[in-house]
Order: sequence, then C-alpha cells, then structure tokens
Amino acid sequence: MRILITNDDGISAAGLAVLEQIAAEVAGPDGEVWTVAPAFEQSGVGHCISYTRPFMLSQLGERRFAAEGSPADCVLAGLHVVMKDNPPDLVLSGVNRGNNSAENVLYSGTLGGAMEAALQGIPAMGLSQYLGPRNANSDVPYEAAAHHGADLIQSILAASPENPSDYRLFYNINFPPVPAADVKGRRISRQGFRKGSHFSAQEQLSPNGRRYLWIRGGDQQVATEAGTDAANNLDGYISITPMRADLTATDAMDHLTGIE
Repeated sequence: MRILITNDDGISAAGLAVLEQIAAEVAGPDGEVWTVAPAFEQSGVGHCISYTRPFMLSQLGERRFAAEGSPADCVLAGLHVVMKDNPPDLVLSGVNRGNNSAENVLYSGTLGGAMEAALQGIPAMGLSQYLGPRNANSDVPYEAAAHHGADLIQSILAASPENPSDYRLFYNINFPPVPAADVKGRRISRQGFRKGSHFSAQEQLSPNGRRYLWIRGGDQQVATEAGTDAANNLDGYISITPMRADLTATDAMDHLTGIE
C-alpha cells in the first residue's frame, strides 16, 4: 500500500512522527509512506487552498517534502506533483495535537487535508489526539493514538463501503485524552456541539499603542450530547465519524419548497 501523510501542525511536529509510524505499520513491509506536510504550522486554516499565490515545495529527504502552504495544498502537491505517476491508495492527516471533535471540525486543517483527498477520490482519514488532564503534560501525549491507530485504520478500511457518491467519504478519528491502556474502546459517533464553548476574539494593545486581536479557543473539556464525538472521547472512547464535504442541510429543504 502507498500512503500519503500530511498534517496541520507542521513538518517538525511530534504528532507527524507518530503518524509516520502508524502509516508504516498500515502500509506493510512492501508499502511506501510519502510525507508532504506544511513547512510551518497551519492550525485552524480549515480547507483553505493557496488559490491566489504560488507556494514553495522543498524535498527534505527520501519521500519527504515540506510545502509552504496549507494541508489541502500539501495533498494537492502530493497527488499532482510528488506522486503524480503513481498516486497513493490512502491519505492520512495528523496526528493533530488536540481534538477535532464537535465544532472544531469546521476549523480543522487536519480535516481540511483529509477532505481534499476525498474530493480527489482518494480514501482519507484525519487523526487527532484529544488532550486533557490525564495526558496533556505526559511525556507521551500521543500514546493512545500511537497504540491504537494502525489497527483502527485497518479496521475502517476493511469495513468501508463501496463509495460511488460524488462527495466521497472521509473519516474523522479522535483518540481520547487518556493513556493507551485506559482507552475503553471505539464508538461510531455523530459530530457533536459544545454548548457555551466557542472561539472568540480578545483585544490587546502593543507597547507602541497599536491594536491587536488574539483568537481564543473555548473549553475543550465540555462534553457534547451523549453518543456524539466529544462526549465519547471524554468518556474514554475513540470516536470514528464518517463525513462528506456536502454541506446541504437536507432536513431544511422541505421548509423552502413554497418559495420556488
């Protein structure tokens, strides 16, 4: 199996090193793992692409490249430049430092990379490691992902249905904020919503009097509705959420039929 990996924390991120190990196990001894990751951190860029400017692509080693762009840019570079003559069988994005459960999905560069792969017709998964009091300050904060990641990916690949839809499936995987031995299992989960916890902006003045704004994240230890991703993660379970890029609110379409 040929696997392309990327992330949004940057080419030097510890989570990418964990993903390289996971991907190598999934690819097998006869497989290949190719890395195209952002040269600099790209957290929070979502599915952004560098449509109005070019970006540099640098080779750092065998099958290892850094791109001065977003995770989606990296996937495009991987598919259409680096691996154009022999495309990958699978794209993996992560392992993100922090969760991409609930509303974080909409901001996530990790999932932006996986989404772009799905739009290009390639099976894809985004992997994220939830952080909390039991693992954030650990020497091995990615232990749950490292221990459970490869087997989980293989299980998802084996269970994935035929994918004839124009908007192909990709998978959002979040590992719980606990040591690997304390992971309770897996849960197929809907995307949740953290009520009362959201991003915000905070104003500060620089020493020379100029006005700056910092974006602040919300409390990540707020549980979502029972059975949804963040609730399952905080309860010690790995969440697996199948997703598509089709954002149509089909449940609201009937309300609009009278205006046609």
